[in-house]
Amino acid sequence: MIIQQFFVKGIAHSSYLLGGDSACAIVDPDRNIEMYLEAARAMDLKITHILETHLHADFIAGHMDLAAKTGAKIYAPKSGNCAFDHVPLAEGDSFEIEDMRVSILETPGHTPEHIAFVVSDQARGKDPAAVFCGDTLFVGDVGRPDLFPDIARELAGKLYHSLHDKLLKLPDFCEVYPAHGAGTLCGRALSAKRTSTIGYEKKFNPALRIRDKEEFIRSLTTDMPPAPDHFSRCSEVNRKGPARLASLAPIKSIEPLAFEKALRGANAKILDIRSYDAFGGNHIPGALHVDFGGNFATFCGWLIEPEAHLYLVSDSPTQAQKAVVWLRRVGLDHSPGYLEGGMLGWAKSGLPMAHVRQMGADEVNAAAREGSMAFVDVRASSEFAARHIQNAVNIPAPELRTRYRELDPELPVLVICGTGQRSSMGASLLMQRGFRKVFNAAGGMAGYAAAGFSPECPVCMAPHGPRLIGTHIE
Repeated sequence: MIIQQFFVKGIAHSSYLLGGDSACAIVDPDRNIEMYLEAARAMDLKITHILETHLHADFIAGHMDLAAKTGAKIYAPKSGNCAFDHVPLAEGDSFEIEDMRVSILETPGHTPEHIAFVVSDQARGKDPAAVFCGDTLFVGDVGRPDLFPDIARELAGKLYHSLHDKLLKLPDFCEVYPAHGAGTLCGRALSAKRTSTIGYEKKFNPALRIRDKEEFIRSLTTDMPPAPDHFSRCSEVNRKGPARLASLAPIKSIEPLAFEKALRGANAKILDIRSYDAFGGNHIPGALHVDFGGNFATFCGWLIEPEAHLYLVSDSPTQAQKAVVWLRRVGLDHSPGYLEGGMLGWAKSGLPMAHVRQMGADEVNAAAREGSMAFVDVRASSEFAARHIQNAVNIPAPELRTRYRELDPELPVLVICGTGQRSSMGASLLMQRGFRKVFNAAGGMAGYAAAGFSPECPVCMAPHGPRLIGTHIE
């Protein structure tokens, strides 16, 4: 039995190849299927099974593309009522892949239709050797049940039983292969370690050590991190079957005057993916800025409606092409073109530009002492609570879409985050809503602390976790 993990850093997604001598299954595939095809070819394996633990909420899955490319059958939860051709699975079902026996446990809680694949390597023994548990059990955490707010308490109760009455009944030596690692918003406090065992999680997973069911439910239905907007729509896309990537139009280069004309079309939106300092120097008025070096896919899925036609401003054609891959991972399938020649080409065409002044740590500190402008801290509430500048107002970046009304558009506004990336995004959101005196704190709280004006924020400086400071995703 061969198990190979594939980890997609920007969305902290883990998928797997489960292989035998000549055949293999892909578990919870990403939409970019080339990595599975290459791995299978390298091991001289034929992909015969596609296993979905649940209808993923945080990304668009690759089951349709993979099935079309390989002819493999899709195996998915029966209770998911999937609209595509598949083998529906329920508690007690099983199937074999060569010497491996795959048994099904229904494990609702994170989502209503969740299942786990329990694998026995019968060439060595009948005991369960591995469990692909999707988003039910993570390393150091468990799946969040609040993605369906109306039934959050009900799902939390089901999650308790899925864990304690099913998964934790597996042998302590059974290996745990979850669908996410540290950095996802499908949980609250995942470990940086990407695999584990049932026995280790029993002993050290904080969520599993809450034995009282009511306390467990309370812990998972209060003070959870906010769920991005695309979490509410990806499950349904995955249930229906996502559009195949081959059916989507490729992104094209568009020269500046044609680009400017295209921006007047229905559903057209400008998405600037350059670094925040480049965006601050020059950008197209009305552009949304999401730094490609940060948590790009999550914030795009959070802030952009799926019907939007995205016109990209990038540093290079290669960067634009890479961005399209990430946009499609969160269901943003319409990217007609990118600006040929970038902002230099735009400027040479005599077209209008806007700017966001970048302020260094010393300038930020001086402004804080003088009280000369409003400070808006766009980090998550946990980061803000750990450390912030006195008199700053905490409005997490995505909430600026509506909470901008709490600010006076006539006053200068300094936007700050952990590094300068989310604050630049927040600045672009404010400028879209009529704010003209907007400044960005370059380096954010990290730079502010490094200059000696504040102790380090323990949340911002943590190397892993579901916080949303930038991590380069190439």
